[in-house]
Amino acid sequence: MLSRAVCGTGRQLAPALGYLGSRQKHSLPDLPYDYGALEPHINAEIMQLHHCKHHAAYVNNLNVTEEKYQEALAKGELLEAIKRDFGSFEKFKEKLMAASVGVQGSGWGWLGFNKERGQLQIAACPNQDPLQGTTGLIPLLGIDVWEHAYYLQYKNARPDYLKAIWNIINWENVTERYMACKK
Repeated sequence: MLSRAVCGTGRQLAPALGYLGSRQKHSLPDLPYDYGALEPHINAEIMQLHHCKHHAAYVNNLNVTEEKYQEALAKGELLEAIKRDFGSFEKFKEKLMAASVGVQGSGWGWLGFNKERGQLQIAACPNQDPLQGTTGLIPLLGIDVWEHAYYLQYKNARPDYLKAIWNIINWENVTERYMACKK
């Protein structure tokens, strides 16, 4: 009897800082041996308790931490502006993803800064149309939704690509752009 029979998992734990573009929730890995394999030195009950309760708690806490990590990366004045202009970081993500999914054919989803209003705004541009030239917004964050950006990995599942893209956004760069355009 392997550990999966008792804990009910058959999936492997992904590396904590593995390939960010395809990060999935971590799951409790199976032990490569039976819980009783270490007896008489360590009994099966201790191994099962440690694996199914303690180790599982660490894995679950890692998932919770990684969910909060993205919001923490966008911090300070940028995060305050996102909350002010969109209500919350989650609402901002939803709105930018919706605008990006909605691009017909090829183009870009954007977070831009409206200098006249002093506000962040979301926009979408078709093809290679520039954000500032077509909307007047100063580009802070662009998401490429041309098929070449994701098709080999995500096929025609643009929403899946857009969910994954949040794992690799360089928030330090976005913050620098925001601070520079506010001057």
